[in-house]
Amino acid sequence: MIGRRELIGAMATSAVAGLAGSARGAQAMGAGKGLRVAQGARWVAIGDSITDAGRAKPIGEGTNGLGTGYVQTMDALLQAWYPGRRIRIFNVGTSGHTVRDLKERWQTDVTDLKPDWLSVMVGANDVWRQFDRVTQPERAVLPDEYERIYDELIAGTAPTLKGGLVLITPFFLELRTDDPMRARMDEYGVIVKRLATKHKAVFVDSQAAFNVVLKDLPSAMINWDRVHLNHIGAAILARAVLTAVGFEWA
Repeated sequence: MIGRRELIGAMATSAVAGLAGSARGAQAMGAGKGLRVAQGARWVAIGDSITDAGRAKPIGEGTNGLGTGYVQTMDALLQAWYPGRRIRIFNVGTSGHTVRDLKERWQTDVTDLKPDWLSVMVGANDVWRQFDRVTQPERAVLPDEYERIYDELIAGTAPTLKGGLVLITPFFLELRTDDPMRARMDEYGVIVKRLATKHKAVFVDSQAAFNVVLKDLPSAMINWDRVHLNHIGAAILARAVLTAVGFEWA
């Protein structure tokens, strides 16, 4: 078993894996610069059910409005560690959505909210429908379409962000890389990393962050379906995202 300090250090390292090759990546680690999210910043988090987590509709915000997932945990940590920043977080994750669905609501749920920071985490359903709806192939979003739509969405938005863009990989709570769904999810993670590099975004490798914990904690302790997250999973993901934007934990 690894100790708490070793676990925290390993998670912080894994969460920003792959960033060392770019200048923006180095900034994303926040080395020597502290939290990059400025005072009064507006942060919009968009995605699927992992982001949604029961948030308020039509826009999730404030006490009891952010759901019970990683977005709420992020907000709690930001308000507790950086109370003077007055960072405002909006949760517009929607359960069951793929990147196609994000495209349909991008104007109202992203552009109209005028974010300074935007985090995107999508891909779980794009992949999952390839496994649980094999008789309905039209519901799956294959890699080429996924990358094309994702690229179009962030290409039009990234230049408008005063703070930054955060791209979070989808994950599957399984250590065996030869598991078919884990292997497929990894392919989509590679796409997200490629888009992050292209658009100079902060890249968060959520699979790497979970892998560290899964070495000691069975996936059923986080969720039986290996996709959704309980409070433990929410904490792991929130830490990975915040570490990537320079959150100082000491």
